[in-house]
Amino acid sequence: MALFTRKRAAAPAAPALVAADPALAALTGDYTIDPAHSTIGFAVRHAMVTNVRGSFGAYEGRLHLDGAEPGRSTAALEIQTASVDTGIGDRDAHLRGGDFFDTETFPLMTFRSTAVEQTAADRFRVTGDLTIKDVTRPLALDLELQGTATDVYGAERVGFEGSTEILRSEWGLTWNAALEAGGVMVSDKVKLTFDISAVKNAA
Repeated sequence: MALFTRKRAAAPAAPALVAADPALAALTGDYTIDPAHSTIGFAVRHAMVTNVRGSFGAYEGRLHLDGAEPGRSTAALEIQTASVDTGIGDRDAHLRGGDFFDTETFPLMTFRSTAVEQTAADRFRVTGDLTIKDVTRPLALDLELQGTATDVYGAERVGFEGSTEILRSEWGLTWNAALEAGGVMVSDKVKLTFDISAVKNAA
């Protein structure tokens, strides 16, 4: 009997599969995002001490949900950059100008999904291409299914909520100002938040 034997390397563990949920299959269909009951927002560190929050008021979005095979789902979003709103007129005008969004030249910010993965019973990771000022880079967004309902008008609704972080400099949004005590006026990191209500299109 040999005193030493070579151990065989363990096979890599197979990725965990999320069990199919019959309730999700009922969601399958095409949806239109309802801006009146949704929020697309952002938060950015200002002067190294606090967060400035804002949102975009004008956008259109479309979802195709495949509840039986979530990987076949898709999402598309077009945001009007001039609709940026932080509650301060002078600041919003600066954001619309050439230092930031340059809304006259680049009126739209867009997102197109390239993959959807179900990571838990009610959680999904949406990967896609985010375009700002003609710069397109990949973006991953984690979303949680908030629920489904039929509203008082008989429309079928579905809700998702999620967030992600980006470095604005990667999309050409590089304006800043140095502070006397050190640091900069506006952080590079921006948190994007999504609270989405979408209505199922009529067959």
